[in-house]
Amino acid sequence: MDATTLRAVLAELRQVLLPSRFEKAQQSDPHTLQLALRHLDGVQWLEAGWLAEAPRLLAIEAPPRQGDGSTLARQLQHGLKGLALVAIEQQGWERIVELVFARRPGDPPERRLVLELMGRHSNLFLLDSDFRVIATAHQVRPNQSRQRPIGCGDRWGPPPPLSGDQPRLEESPERWRQRLTLVPLPLGRALLTTYQGISPALARQISGDLIDTAVANLAASQWGLLHSRWQRWLQAVQQPQRHGLRLSDDGGYCCWDSSRPESASPLALNLALANYYGPRLEQGRFEQRRHGLTQSLQSLAERERSNLEQQQQLLAAVPEGESLQQRADALLCQPSPSRETIDAAQALYRLARKRRRSAASISPRLELHQQRLAWIEASLTFLEQAETSAQLADLADELDQLPGRKPALASRSRRRQAAAVQTKGQPVPLEVRTASGLRLQVGRNHRQNEWISLRQARRGDLWFHAQEIPGSHVVLKASEAPAGEADLRAAADLAAHFSRGRGNARVPVVMVPTEDLQRLPGAAAGTVRHRGGELLWGEPPRALTLLGEP
Repeated sequence: MDATTLRAVLAELRQVLLPSRFEKAQQSDPHTLQLALRHLDGVQWLEAGWLAEAPRLLAIEAPPRQGDGSTLARQLQHGLKGLALVAIEQQGWERIVELVFARRPGDPPERRLVLELMGRHSNLFLLDSDFRVIATAHQVRPNQSRQRPIGCGDRWGPPPPLSGDQPRLEESPERWRQRLTLVPLPLGRALLTTYQGISPALARQISGDLIDTAVANLAASQWGLLHSRWQRWLQAVQQPQRHGLRLSDDGGYCCWDSSRPESASPLALNLALANYYGPRLEQGRFEQRRHGLTQSLQSLAERERSNLEQQQQLLAAVPEGESLQQRADALLCQPSPSRETIDAAQALYRLARKRRRSAASISPRLELHQQRLAWIEASLTFLEQAETSAQLADLADELDQLPGRKPALASRSRRRQAAAVQTKGQPVPLEVRTASGLRLQVGRNHRQNEWISLRQARRGDLWFHAQEIPGSHVVLKASEAPAGEADLRAAADLAAHFSRGRGNARVPVVMVPTEDLQRLPGAAAGTVRHRGGELLWGEPPRALTLLGEP
């Protein structure tokens, strides 16, 4: 959110929120604060974000209740209680917003909520009447910034002023061109370094295809086109309340080169930007959580592989028992063995017996580690194909419930989540219908796999799974009606699509009657074995038609 967008957003907020009374604060995530303000027409929520990739201040629709118990939210709840928002201040081209709170309009300010929207240096401060910091989103220690360390109790001061000159509408085209050509730079860099308030996005919007062209190589006609865009931007900045939102081809947006319709609501730009940021931020949180779960599973897989290798080494040492016994026999066959020789022989006998006995205990351990590795590999496949936050939450719960995980190592919140999974309602697997109307159930995690394959399956249902590849269980409800070749093919295609072989043109799929499935005792949920089965070939691309995707 650059200075141009910020000016337009604040122009809308001033019309609606001045004055308004503070009601509630909540922190929806570590980088986002939401405030409820009551004005004449109802309650309006503000969202302030200091995430480096998306610092912002916006009016939003009423959010769900979450995070009102965070430390920062409670500090604001206490510090702003009973106060009214009486001013919204922003100086020049700085991306610093001050929300000024007092007992009532006209009274001296008692609190200021300062939001600094400066990329990775973004921050939020609650100040008292003497500009001392009461609360902050994150404290800046001296080892983090020698130029401007600041924390609770310190006196707040603005960051160093912007470099460059302020853009002026009355500046002549000749003077404007002369200033940009003082240093031989590409046009985009020249705009950024010469004038205040120019963001990389705004430089692209003004420069267009010429952004990387050296200023010395621009023709007179190109300078004329650029100056007309520059003037149009400056004129738009002076009328921020008329800004609309236009999405650009590169995934960004422009709010100065698009006018909003006459019938637009007073907060049209704010709500349009909220709709722009919301899905993108949610996708970022989704990918971040998926990455964290992937790292946990990969770490767990590495540990299981190490344990498996250790057990394999022990099993490989079992045949040494015979040679150990032969060495002990040779020692005792000496004409007059000494006490030390006899002790050495007895030690070899004990080691040989231990080697022989270990085979019976090592085999179950090997099987256990192999089962866990298969479970983890399937979890990684589910994680890779997950599409919603709810699916990630289910996979995180399953990871906490994995047999062998030490509860003592889990945090209290994770233990609560692990206990909550026991009281969850029944799983909701993906369901589609074949062309003939038969139901197909697809498990998107281990719990759903077990639900459709063992608990809900009826005699006559058919189970499908990619052969020797991690993936979802697919159950064709053939108990409800006879299944034709097209139904079997559709089930095989789904099993291929929801497996690690999704990128292949054809995937081998095993088809087994569900009554031939057997749950492995002591294994994690969704772990089954079967007898026999028929081999089909599934084609993942065909499943997209069944799923209604292009």
